[in-house]
Parts: sequence; C-alpha cells; structure tokens
Amino acid sequence: MGEEGGAEAARSSEPPDDPAARPGLMLVATPIGNLGDLSARALAALRDADAVLCEDSRVTGGLLARHGIAATMIPLHDHNEAAQAPRLVGRMKAGERFALVSDAGTPLLSDPGYRLVREAIAAGVAVSAVPGPNAAVTALALSGLPPHPFLFLGFLPAKAGPRAAEVARLRAVERAGLSATLVFHEAPHRLAEALAALAEGLGADRPAAVARELTKRFEEVRRGSLGDLAAHYATHEARGEICIVVGPAMAEAAGGEELDARLRAALAAGLSLRDAAASVAEATGASRREVYRRALDMGGGRAEPED
Repeated sequence: MGEEGGAEAARSSEPPDDPAARPGLMLVATPIGNLGDLSARALAALRDADAVLCEDSRVTGGLLARHGIAATMIPLHDHNEAAQAPRLVGRMKAGERFALVSDAGTPLLSDPGYRLVREAIAAGVAVSAVPGPNAAVTALALSGLPPHPFLFLGFLPAKAGPRAAEVARLRAVERAGLSATLVFHEAPHRLAEALAALAEGLGADRPAAVARELTKRFEEVRRGSLGDLAAHYATHEARGEICIVVGPAMAEAAGGEELDARLRAALAAGLSLRDAAASVAEATGASRREVYRRALDMGGGRAEPED
C-alpha cells in the first residue's frame, strides 16, 4: 500500500468528526468468557452511548461497573423487543444514540436485536458495529473441520420431536446438495440429547467437535465422530456455554434410478453414449465403467468405436 493509500486507511479508521454523522445504533460485541476481550472501541462506544440496550441488566451492569462506566441501561429481550423497537427508533431519530449488547458475544446471533436493527435501517437511522468475540466462529476455527462454507443454525429445538424433525430437514437439504460445516449453540443440559439426535439423523460417523467454556480457564474442544461424542456426553456432565460443530456431509453414491435419469437427460441433449457416461460419472462420483454399461443398455447394447 502506498503512502496515499495508507493515509486514507488511517483516516477511514477514525470515527466521524461530525456528531451528526455518528451512528444512532451501535452493535457492540462483548466477551464470551474472558473479560480481557472487550476492545477499546467497545469501551468507547459504551461510554459514549446515551443508553445501553441489554438482555440482562445484571450481566451488563457488572461488565460496565468493572470498567467504571456509569450508563443508563434499557432492557431489550425476546419478550419486549417488538414493543420497544418503535419507541427506541423514534428516540434515535430525535438524536439519541444507543449501544446494543447481548449477555455475551456478538448481538443478534441467537440473541435479541434483529427487529430493532431492521426497524432502524427502515427508518433511515445509521447503524454500525464494533466487531469482536463470537462463540460460533471461534468454535468453528478451533474445530479442525472445514471452515467454509459453514452454516450457523443457532439452537436446535429443545423438545425431542421437533429436534428430530429439524435434523431430518437438514439431512434432506444435504441430500439435495448442501455441503457445509454446521454450527449449533446448545445448552449444557441438552448436549447429550442433541448429539444423539444428530448422530441418528446425520450419521454416527460424521466428524464433529464440541467446544465449551471458550476463552475461559477451562476451555475444552473435544473432537471425534458424532457417535463417539454422543456416547461420551451421555455419561459425562457438560458445563458452560457450548457450541457443536459438525463436518460437511460426504457425497453419496447415486442410485441406479438417478444414474438412468441423468443418462437419459444427457443422451436427449445430444451427447454420445461415451460422452454421456463420462459426464454422468463425473457428476455423481459413480464408476465410469458402471455408468457406461448402463448407457450401453439404453443404447441397445452396442459399444461405440474407440476414437
């Protein structure tokens, strides 16, 4: 980067000098365990806000007190967000500035705030963020599983029936072509049940990891198959905040009906027997010899001459 580009980057990293240009709503990431992970920008945003919007004032109040910040706190949680959002947006449009935090980590991800952000944007209020700790991304990075693409799914349903249905839906989507690492949040008292449901629905041999107490003194990342992890936590109590990371589904060999359907489509498109067989074998991972034999059956059993 040249001097001009470096100077521009330095200028763009500073907050706007014009108070009117500052965001009316700032999403502030807070520590997921280690209080040393609260950034200088996060502290500044919390100090500068007219009020801090929080899930639990006891949790946020402790964090603010630790850093000597005396701020007005306004509860914003799942039970009051729909009613609070219009009022808060009205205050932002009148010039007030709020910082939004969750109890831990990045706001909105399995936490309140989406309705408020959506309404603020729709009303033309400037929204920005102070990035920082995120349990799901930290667990993904530590899991040893493919980091991208990944799909963050939040919490599985708490009850067995809906949970099994959700896992079955995910498996159906994978059979339709999804290949991504899956990341879930889970409560410690439901971990064993969740792992058992995932092992049954996605396959006991799927590679996975359970990450808990991230950034804390007793941080642990246990890696293994879903079946092994389910068996372990069936007899070992889990504590702390937990993320489950599941490796992507392996490609499944196409069945005979699918091969025949693909071959018919390729032949109808004008491909020769040999080219149709090669195309279908490559697309499905099936044996080229098997696919060519099926193509021969469709073509009357006569092999094409070698080039």
